[in-house]
Amino acid sequence: GHGFHARRVGGDQKSTILDRKDPLISVIIVNYNVKYFLEQCLFSVVKALSGMDSEMLVVDNASQDGSCEYLQGKFPLVKFIWNTGNRGFAVANNQALKEARGRYILFLNPDTIVAEDSFSICLDFMEKHPDAGAMGVTMIDGSGRFLKESKRAFPSLATSFFKMAGLSSLFPSSSIFAKYHLGHLDAQKNHEVDVLAGAFFMTKKEVLDKTGGFDERFFMYGEDIDLSYRIQQNGFKNYYCAETSIIHFKGESTRKGTLNYVKLFYSAMMIFVQKHYSHLRAGLFSFFIGIAIWLHAGISAIAGFIKKNGLPIIDAALILFAFFFAKLRWNQFFKPDIIYDKGLLTIAIPAFTLIFLTASYYSGLYDRKQKRGRLIRSTLIAMITLLAIYSLLPETVRFSRAILLLGSLFSLILMSISRWVLRKLNWIEAENEEKMATVIVGTASEYIRAVSMMQLADKEERILGRVGIEQMDEQCLTTIDKLPIFLRDILVREIIYCQGTLSYKEIIEHCQGLQYGVRMRITSPDTGSIVGSDSRKTLGEIVSSDDHFDISKPANRRFKRLIDILASLVMILGFPIHLLFVKAPIKMLANVIAVLRGRKSWIGYSSLKRIDVNSPDKIILPLMKPGIIGVNGLPSSVSVETEDGLFMLDQLYARDYNPFLDVYLITKGYKWLGT
Repeated sequence: GHGFHARRVGGDQKSTILDRKDPLISVIIVNYNVKYFLEQCLFSVVKALSGMDSEMLVVDNASQDGSCEYLQGKFPLVKFIWNTGNRGFAVANNQALKEARGRYILFLNPDTIVAEDSFSICLDFMEKHPDAGAMGVTMIDGSGRFLKESKRAFPSLATSFFKMAGLSSLFPSSSIFAKYHLGHLDAQKNHEVDVLAGAFFMTKKEVLDKTGGFDERFFMYGEDIDLSYRIQQNGFKNYYCAETSIIHFKGESTRKGTLNYVKLFYSAMMIFVQKHYSHLRAGLFSFFIGIAIWLHAGISAIAGFIKKNGLPIIDAALILFAFFFAKLRWNQFFKPDIIYDKGLLTIAIPAFTLIFLTASYYSGLYDRKQKRGRLIRSTLIAMITLLAIYSLLPETVRFSRAILLLGSLFSLILMSISRWVLRKLNWIEAENEEKMATVIVGTASEYIRAVSMMQLADKEERILGRVGIEQMDEQCLTTIDKLPIFLRDILVREIIYCQGTLSYKEIIEHCQGLQYGVRMRITSPDTGSIVGSDSRKTLGEIVSSDDHFDISKPANRRFKRLIDILASLVMILGFPIHLLFVKAPIKMLANVIAVLRGRKSWIGYSSLKRIDVNSPDKIILPLMKPGIIGVNGLPSSVSVETEDGLFMLDQLYARDYNPFLDVYLITKGYKWLGT
């Protein structure tokens, strides 16, 4: 016979994927820094391939999140290809395609969840449509909303203009204005379409033999449009199949709205039209779309800058204005007879602004989510810090404390207004403070497991309770069949679905029916994470084993970086002294430069390994920059005899991290700072 046999995949889960010479289907996934999403994806793929003659290939584009250590042992049936650099989506897919042996090829994104019957439905569809060259399926995002890119038309001057001008959003069902996403076609029915999404792109090997794989000129974006076009040019049809749905946690594999995204996406569009359209048509397209691209890029650049760097700059301008305004009003209404030294004010008020901004930063004001409560807290901390520093100044350089208090109050008002405006523009993310409750859908044992993961992330306080699966389950808030009614009356922020008793298909179908803007998360029995994404425009949300470590907390990351910078400055200022006490002082200066550039840290892990393969939970340490010295205060020189002991020490350091520990270790390992 063919020697069929089942092999183990991921913990105690068994796969009945059959090993034979020529598999029916090859699933190809490209990964880049999304190990937890890929883990959830692979478990769903394993179930969808159950009983099929198949193979799975994953190409990793040099991920820096520990994907290799975390995933390779969990999925022995998966063939991993580990690239040493980020070669792009098209190149990586073609790498796997060269080794794929399946009759059918599925290109799948790592931030997807497929139903147990998704592949069988697709293969049956392809068999019933011999003219099909490729097919896609219904995709929904992390809130259960339909993703319009599930079905698209080829880009043209008119369709692209209507999309960029916003007319497609104003007339979402128009066959003219919404043609780019084929808005006139019913998403609940099968259709012949032009373009299929690369997130789920099933085709035949014989078709790819004629068309070739992805065009490697496309680094990311556009390669699916190009391949869809070439498939049609070779006499085949592309189909959208509404008979099965998948979840695409869109925000995690793409960074919508960033300047880099705009550049990559529209550069891809230009490559496409110049490659496939006539010279005149391509020229017109390039000219008009080029104008739109620069406008779009400008808006996206402003929004992206504000999201990443601009908010502190806006705040600095507002705070500076607030202090000058406070000074003018205080003089005008309360102390008109006092004349402050202009030179003093020119130095003092910007200095107070800098102190205020720095204190706000280290109190967490610029963390990812912008909460109103955090703004008030940060303002209070900044004001107290400002007054404390002010009290230490000599009498000759002091002026009224009332100006500092009024300036702080005006700063709070102005920053609150600016954040309200930026939230309305969707330029910063807002935490929905009115809907913070979380419910967990699963059995009692699944609920306990999910709660334990939330506890590691210090998020257990938002858990409202459990939603049962069986109608007779009385030890729960409600049951899954009554959940829509429950959500109508109870303010809930997110739902965590526990896959296990519930199938992936049931979860996908259920979250499609949610009508109240609730966010969906998912976890599986053999995973160590809870993943989700609120929409196609936002980054993925992850609750994982990394949350168990204090070093992963944003505040501790900031303070660790601050200590690195301060220690580097001290070493520069005291360099002549270091010649006497530090081994290789010239090398220490090189280390100072590396630390200031953010390439190294003064303190890093002592062990070379980041995962404990002997642990039942496969403990993996969070990523840190390479250290000049290890957490034992010594240079990083590891021997086989001490590797396990040093890993335990690294684990304690990461779990119980305290910024003062770095100060102690730098002092302790002072003479080794030039190694």
